[in-house]
Amino acid sequence: MSNLISDLAQNLWRHCDHVDEHAAPLDMDMDVDLAVIGGGFTGCAAALEAARMGAKVAVIEAHTVGHGGSGRNVGLVNAGVWLLPETVQKQLGPIAAKRLLSAFSTGPEQVFDLIAREEISCEVSRTGTVHLAHAPAAVVELHDRQRQSAQTGRQLEILSAAQTRQITGSQLFHSGLYDPGAGTIQPLAYVRGLARAAQRRGAYIFQHSPVTRFKSGRDGWRLTVRGHQLRADKLLIATNAYHEGFDDPQPPKFVPISYSQFATAPLSADLLQTVLPTLAGCWDTALVMSSFRLDQAGRLILGAIGNLHGACGRIHHDWARRKLAQIFPQLAGQRFQHNWRGTIAMTRDHLPKILSIGHNAYRVFGYSGRGICPGTLFGTALAEALLIDSTAPLPLLPTRSHTEPYARLRGRYYETGATAIHALSPAPWSRPPRSEPK
Repeated sequence: MSNLISDLAQNLWRHCDHVDEHAAPLDMDMDVDLAVIGGGFTGCAAALEAARMGAKVAVIEAHTVGHGGSGRNVGLVNAGVWLLPETVQKQLGPIAAKRLLSAFSTGPEQVFDLIAREEISCEVSRTGTVHLAHAPAAVVELHDRQRQSAQTGRQLEILSAAQTRQITGSQLFHSGLYDPGAGTIQPLAYVRGLARAAQRRGAYIFQHSPVTRFKSGRDGWRLTVRGHQLRADKLLIATNAYHEGFDDPQPPKFVPISYSQFATAPLSADLLQTVLPTLAGCWDTALVMSSFRLDQAGRLILGAIGNLHGACGRIHHDWARRKLAQIFPQLAGQRFQHNWRGTIAMTRDHLPKILSIGHNAYRVFGYSGRGICPGTLFGTALAEALLIDSTAPLPLLPTRSHTEPYARLRGRYYETGATAIHALSPAPWSRPPRSEPK
């Protein structure tokens, strides 16, 4: 519990967003058309769409809106999934892959359009994102990703080492894959904005309202919440990696991966001329991935796989200090004012899952670290699919079950690997490139 309190107190996004949600706990019995468990990107997007369609919808959140991964996100608004499109085709087949990739290819534009439509204030920056080659061999990977992304209609730009330095301000990377249509947001402000937009259209948002039990019956679904009964015709469980506290015969199966972030104080105007001068959000191609970006106040936010609040938290913190100076030598010695961690729900094939868990009920999870666009698009589509009783709107067809063998063991394996690499880095590959990639 102490780690949880510390994490929430140190979360930069919570520090910067103090808007009162006006969402009290559920304190009465209620009947709704759609009940949504989970107040993150998916749940709040679903509530907004359901309310726009005229349905009576209630979001049930055990803590506060954005408590889970949505409020701990990096804030990169990227298209697609982690996998290369041709890998998705091999795993899903050409028809299902085309359906998923087509839906996700315009994800950033759909998120930014929704933000504009609902007038959500969330530090939108549409200056693009860059996938950075951490080693010479990774340049080939970026070229392959560019080629395959073009097949889905997403036009990305390969950057030379010099262009990468110009965009990022760092000499560390060998190349970059630039998506000019992507960008960054303040993720907690975004998910809270979705909740407020849903409320304005008539949705009910209940915070501090843990579900203790749910079951299906002749009259739909019945949820027990704080001793009250919530009856719903349709049900969506959208808890992702933060599935907790209630009796569920088929909880979501995923590998839990920790991702920690560290934020400096706002940088001076002089430093901001040399650190991410274009404001692009960045992440690299390393096996143990790291990311960095600026927020609206000019804080540099560095993130990486690893549990800051675990037994090896000091190793991750010390790595972050070294890594900051490695990427931007001019920031050596900068102290971190904020640090926090979140849990990623990773599936073994790195693809999200929609499970049919009964009549008029779905469970969705497994965004594998890319939550903003998939969460928004899945939530919107699932609300429509449930309300019109059709799978046609869904980017991915539901299945009956999903397994993740040795999930906890694999999670510990990833944490051990991240800890070992962070203890030993900066590594030799991290020297600045000596020449332009061919």
